[in-house]
Amino acid sequence: MIYTKNLTFKNMLMYPDITIEALSMSFIIGPSGVGKSTFFKLLNSTLSVDNHQIYYNDRDINTLDPIALRQDLLLCGQSVFLFPGSIRDNFNQFRELRHLESLTDTEISAFLKITEAQFDLGKNVDVLSGGERQRVYIAIFVSLATTVLLLDEPTAALDKATGSRVLENIKNYIKTKQMTALVISHDPDLAREYADALIDFNAVKRGENS
Repeated sequence: MIYTKNLTFKNMLMYPDITIEALSMSFIIGPSGVGKSTFFKLLNSTLSVDNHQIYYNDRDINTLDPIALRQDLLLCGQSVFLFPGSIRDNFNQFRELRHLESLTDTEISAFLKITEAQFDLGKNVDVLSGGERQRVYIAIFVSLATTVLLLDEPTAALDKATGSRVLENIKNYIKTKQMTALVISHDPDLAREYADALIDFNAVKRGENS
């Protein structure tokens, strides 16, 4: 589904050739600063890449509409952003931005259950803890994903037990929906437990200007 060839970023990062199989949950592991988050931004054209370096469904991503690509390769980053208001308001506002119909309360609650965030939908997000906000944020992105979900450190603000349940639930969900997930994680235990494939970024080479 996704593969790279001779992928580089501004002569600072040189990635090994990578293949991400469809309908899988793959994990990227490696030390901090090696270019894992940058890789996600290259995959969905948030950062530009040279021609003939990244292919999605056998097409050079530079030949694809970047907005459509970002909707297909949906990136849930490390920085949590929620609008002022309730949990329900946030689901609806994210969907409105994508010109999608609002979800019912039952549908919202089902997505919150996936991320172990079973809160009152009318609860103001400003009173949530960091881990609670992260789980709500991830639930919103799970609800928006249609093909590929890119998760950058989704368990960073969670304790290990909660993080494990969240990953297990997400894996079950993407299997049911026949989607693909790619996860960046600094937790090798969770990666080994839930990965269909491990992609080791220790092989990334750093240029002189990095």
